[in-house]
Amino acid sequence: MAFEYPDHLKYTDTHEYTQLEGDVAIVGITAFAIDQLGDIVFLEVPEVGTEVTKGKSFGTIESVKAVEDLKSPVTGTVVQSNTEMADAPENLANDPYSAGWLIKVKVSDPSEVDNGMSAEQYRGLVEGS
Repeated sequence: MAFEYPDHLKYTDTHEYTQLEGDVAIVGITAFAIDQLGDIVFLEVPEVGTEVTKGKSFGTIESVKAVEDLKSPVTGTVVQSNTEMADAPENLANDPYSAGWLIKVKVSDPSEVDNGMSAEQYRGLVEGS
């Protein structure tokens, strides 16, 4: 199954994506990760004001198959959490790259986003091509 990986996003090897808008990074998880998890039944995202650290857990996502930590691709302060997705995590699969974002983080170092993988690199990682 072919998934969409928008070119304007940066990706991590733990299947999160980021999009930088000014000094705010929009963070979510990829369509591939959502598909691998299966039916998502629970999503925990941090409250506004929470400090997140690149590479560290900022929340959890739970499906009928597994519970996984969500890893922050950036360091900074959460300025917005997508409580609509937390209240209805089954909707994540409908639109992971737009309505399905998880947190918005005011980043302390915007260059952290640039260090992410391109869509082409991420596709190679997950599709083994």
